[in-house]
Amino acid sequence: MRKLIFLIFAVIVLSAISSCKNSPPATLETLELSSPDGRNKLNFQISKSSKNGFRYSLFRNNNPIIIDSLFSLEFADQAPFKANLNVLTFSRYEKNTSWQRVWGKSKNVVDHYKELVITLKEEFEPRREIQFIARAYNDGIALRYGFPEQASLEQILLKDETLEFKFASDFKVWATKWKSFYDNQEAPYIESPISKLKQSNGEVIGTPLVIDAEKAGFAAIFEANLTDWSGMTLHKSHSRGLRTELAHHSKARQDIKVISKAPRLSPWRVIMLGDDEGKLIESNLLHNLNAPNAIGNTEWIEPGISAWDWWWAGSYAPDANFKLGSNTETMKYYIDLAAEMGWEYQLVDWHWYGNPFITVGDNKRVPNPNSDITQQNPDIDIKELVAYAEERNVRLMLWLDSNHAAKQMSRAFPVYKEWGIAGVKIDFMRSIDQDMVNFYHEVMQTAAKSNLLVNMHGSYMPTGISRTYPNFMTREGVMGNEHNKWSKKITPEHTTTLPFTRMLLGHMDFTPGGFLQQTQESFRVPQNQGPATHVYGTRAMQLAMLVVYESSLQVMCDSPYNYRKHPAGTNFLKMVPTTWDETRVLQAKIGDYVSVARRSGNDWYIGTLNDWDERELELRLDFLPEGTFKAQIWMDGEHANENPMSLAEQELHVTNASTITANLAKGGGHIIRIYLE
Repeated sequence: MRKLIFLIFAVIVLSAISSCKNSPPATLETLELSSPDGRNKLNFQISKSSKNGFRYSLFRNNNPIIIDSLFSLEFADQAPFKANLNVLTFSRYEKNTSWQRVWGKSKNVVDHYKELVITLKEEFEPRREIQFIARAYNDGIALRYGFPEQASLEQILLKDETLEFKFASDFKVWATKWKSFYDNQEAPYIESPISKLKQSNGEVIGTPLVIDAEKAGFAAIFEANLTDWSGMTLHKSHSRGLRTELAHHSKARQDIKVISKAPRLSPWRVIMLGDDEGKLIESNLLHNLNAPNAIGNTEWIEPGISAWDWWWAGSYAPDANFKLGSNTETMKYYIDLAAEMGWEYQLVDWHWYGNPFITVGDNKRVPNPNSDITQQNPDIDIKELVAYAEERNVRLMLWLDSNHAAKQMSRAFPVYKEWGIAGVKIDFMRSIDQDMVNFYHEVMQTAAKSNLLVNMHGSYMPTGISRTYPNFMTREGVMGNEHNKWSKKITPEHTTTLPFTRMLLGHMDFTPGGFLQQTQESFRVPQNQGPATHVYGTRAMQLAMLVVYESSLQVMCDSPYNYRKHPAGTNFLKMVPTTWDETRVLQAKIGDYVSVARRSGNDWYIGTLNDWDERELELRLDFLPEGTFKAQIWMDGEHANENPMSLAEQELHVTNASTITANLAKGGGHIIRIYLE
């Protein structure tokens, strides 16, 4: 059904494009497209030469960002599409509408762009036609291609897609690298000149790639509306350039990336643009490039916060006489925490339906073929827990291995609805090939039929389909707090880089809320990946993450014992929203600091994260309406550099003429709630 809907959509779009066309002049060599504000401009050059082919350049405020970059396609069973091209037709279109999010960084979203569609046709046999579609927004540009229905492309076996990003200068970039196409995409973002960006054998460069384009501002490259297609990564192709590289199709020849048939539209290849790095965070470009809500009624979708048992699994709770694990006692222990805090959910993690994995061969872990995700292990009673949670106004979410979900979700999800389960967390996908992309869409559709929320772990980067499936609440694809169990990589430099890199793509399940903060010197990795007791930075930093990091489902990582024993800041955790009506960035420098203001109803929350350097930031409140408001502040304590668990609180009266100074410790944080008394 999903493929049929998409094909119908492609036919409608491609037919509409063809119906609004202009015949080009005989000597046409260049076409241009500008954004509504005129600041972003695309130039397209079309040449019959096999060397030059079809190329584009991108400018912002007349400053070049990308120059003379090639577009071409290769097929497994046909000649490449890149030479001897004519412009058959071109058409222009402008759209200015708006829509509302179910949840996210802002409620009301403006969708305003200018579009150019170029129909390219080969001069010689097989005379294939391909439509190249460009959109220019005030906050970026987007490019995609389409295959109109034609005999020569009845079946599409796409071997390669080349869309180049050849930079005008040796710009500084922030890039992440994954081991292969089959990776959990949990890696740091490294700052480097594009010329120094290296790529080892088998590695792929992930998205988003963020660029300091100097006079042209900042840019980020990623993809949007990934549907029935292989995911996009990047490959170094030039000393100052990259090109797209698609994941191999897992069930076809290794040289095949996408299997499809005309009519089809590719995903969007996107370059987000902003005058500074903070403007990238505010952008709605990614979700504007995705299809509207496809699941109908969304009143049952409730953003919120979840307690989570796994970070401390296998240990004894000091305030309980049982071992934490997949058992009824542990889940009640965490449900009680969620109830105390006013949180909406408790996540029941793996082993609730028995061991999901077995070991075979040379100590290789594989999915347990005998697992049944409608049955529970003998130590846990899901129905009893649902009733216990409902009495306390808490709902349960259940962990599933992706292999087991793929086999049983059509049968299991209606069972979960009958049990009263709120949602599922699906784990260990670690792929972006076409089959896995289709699995994501199938999960969202199947879950929506049973009113189930979804959290994906071991997942690929967001591409904005949560607009289409708003039950898709959050996903991993981020090197988050979980990595404190085995590494020292979750540093303040990392956590202040994420808002400008991974978070540009939307919902991010970082699992914040570690309550045993440590200094740079005192941090220790637990032995044998035991309970993750330590996090870098201050208490205020961990609290501020819930404002800065975007996720409609925030999953809190620490234990009930730690929240109760060290309660400083828990009053904030009882009130902070997870979805917002408006977002503004007040202060920003990638990898150093970020201050984000978000509005929920009439209340504003400001979260600030800092790296290892102490600093002061001036936070102007000129975004407030007229009137006098109360500001409730949580900030680094006086001795937070030595005792990062130290947290101070303060209350002030403020107006839109006020400025609040955030004094930030090493790895520090700062939170403000502004409200009418």
